[in-house]
Amino acid sequence: MQLRQRTILITGGTSGIGFELARQLLARGNTVIITSRDAARLAQAQQRLPGLHGFVSDVADPASIAALCASVTARFPTLDVLVNNAGIMRKLVLNEARRLEDVTRELDVNVRGPMQMVQQFLPHLSAQPASAIVNVSSGLAFVPLAISPIYSAAKSALHAYTRALRMQLSGGTVSVFEIAPPGVETPLLRGEFEAEMQGTKGMPVAQLARRAIEGIERGQTEIRPGLANVLMLMSRLAPEFMFRQMGRMMKPKAAAPASA
Repeated sequence: MQLRQRTILITGGTSGIGFELARQLLARGNTVIITSRDAARLAQAQQRLPGLHGFVSDVADPASIAALCASVTARFPTLDVLVNNAGIMRKLVLNEARRLEDVTRELDVNVRGPMQMVQQFLPHLSAQPASAIVNVSSGLAFVPLAISPIYSAAKSALHAYTRALRMQLSGGTVSVFEIAPPGVETPLLRGEFEAEMQGTKGMPVAQLARRAIEGIERGQTEIRPGLANVLMLMSRLAPEFMFRQMGRMMKPKAAAPASA
């Protein structure tokens, strides 16, 4: 599938992987639409990338998804690529008191959101001559990271769902792709996980986006750049060993005490 002269919707497109995909896809002559819950961040992204279209929307809210679909398909009837990129990732200590709805917040955004986006947009995408759904999961779909248990579970669920969706839609006009990134140099990685990542570099976000686009154009349905492919292979060859190694590498670290 060539990603040129297409109309592409990317959820969570104001920073990180989503923004870089938008940048590269816009440069290839596509019409690119992004979403965010934050109108100010949308405006900033559009200032940085003239020609980008933006809609305020929340993938964790079914009513917001329905409204987004109605607005986007009315304004951009040629929409033929949906990229489910919006997501959150947190360190979570499960042995701490926490509101029940907060524990599952990553499931609401990272799993329920893409599933409901697909369900809402699928009739429109199925009516196009050739269209695509792209779900952004994670290398942690294959080997969980103990300090991010809900995120890991969410991405594993999204991986399984994407495989099933691909099989159900096989033979039709909608292709289904999965991008499973390794750790990527984004504000999220250098925010939530700065202490754990000291001395470790993630994949440059421009490289990840480029490899994702190249993979889709080659028809590679599951794109696992760098360490993500290692995690997939090790999940089959030595799953417990890799799980323990990941746990040691990313053991939660306390912040350094402030100097007097």
